Amino acid sequence: MLKFLSKVKIEFNALDPRVASCMEFLAQCNARKAKESNPACQVLVKRRTDDFPPQITVTFVNGVEEAFDATSTPAQAIRTMILEKGQLLETEQMFREAGEKWPVIIPEEELHQFAPGTKVSACWLYLFLVF
Repeated sequence: MLKFLSKVKIEFNALDPRVASCMEFLAQCNARKAKESNPACQVLVKRRTDDFPPQITVTFVNGVEEAFDATSTPAQAIRTMILEKGQLLETEQMFREAGEKWPVIIPEEELHQFAPGTKVSACWLYLFLVF
């Protein structure tokens, strides 16, 4: 998860009963496997004393920053989102390294073409013909 991030900032008041997501996310960030995936990623913890709601802010390696309200977003949902965006970043980088334009724009008519060498199953053919 951390391999896609350059910085993680976790802010919470330790006495706030809504800190569960922050604590879980912090534990995930401090896991050995996560740290080994990107030792350069900064994990900052800001312990607050005011009523500011728990918040997790992540900065992706491409500089995009995203903040999450940790009172309503579970740590697993934040982790899943980071992994999904990270896969998109990897795909983008792969295309750019190959000298291809990004984003790839596929013409509408090509989206509906059958790929050569593939079979159309009878079930899909039936549905196609019926509707």
